[in-house]
Amino acid sequence: MTSRAAWWQGHRGEWWVVGQGVLMAAVVFAPPACRWAAPARAFWVAAGVALVAVGLGLAARAMRDLGPNLSPLPRPRRDAVLVTTGAFAHTRHPIYGGMIIAAVGWALWRGSGLHLLLAAVLAVYMSAKASHEEELLRARFDAYAAYRERTRRLIPWIY
Repeated sequence: MTSRAAWWQGHRGEWWVVGQGVLMAAVVFAPPACRWAAPARAFWVAAGVALVAVGLGLAARAMRDLGPNLSPLPRPRRDAVLVTTGAFAHTRHPIYGGMIIAAVGWALWRGSGLHLLLAAVLAVYMSAKASHEEELLRARFDAYAAYRERTRRLIPWIY
């Protein structure tokens, strides 16, 4: 009989997902603070709405592109294949990048400095999660090193 570790021990990266969920909830549900002035507000709301749409669209496209490889956990599934097409042709972690773009957009839409700070914390956290995941992907897929060299990390054409 094989023994399976309990999820709370985090062997597959469960705690990364918990932390991500907490930060995303904070971004969405924190009360607005340090709001900026009204003259520029209409511009920032429009920019925010656009960024939320772009970020959610990128993440949704990447989830579709992953298909059966999709998992919230950093450790790839046992039967996973390396996906380098679709959204993954432009960035190695498009779901994470999409979440960051959407969080920044939400902060602009809400007009809140606190939300912008939380979006920055989420970006740092997702970058750390991506680093952990990349170690696992490099160990699992021989082609990952070459893919990493030619593809941006989180946000297409930027980073």
